[in-house]
Amino acid sequence: MSSLAEYFALHRPVAKWSIGERVTGKFNGVPFVGTTGGEGMVNELEGSVVTVFVDLPIKHNGTWHTTFIKVKPGALRKLSVL
Repeated sequence: MSSLAEYFALHRPVAKWSIGERVTGKFNGVPFVGTTGGEGMVNELEGSVVTVFVDLPIKHNGTWHTTFIKVKPGALRKLSVL
């Protein structure tokens, strides 16, 4: 019987983002800038999501997202510093 570490190494995706990276992207069509939190697997159907702590609040469909949002890892880009 294999250990839990071996099981998760075989059956879960490797994280693409580290905690504290500055990123940009779009959340339901609204552009944002923020800092990554944890990345984890929600379930087999939805896949992996990244928690992003946003710099400014986002309003979408009458709901304010003031602290954090959850987005797919592929929807993020590393923020380039000029």
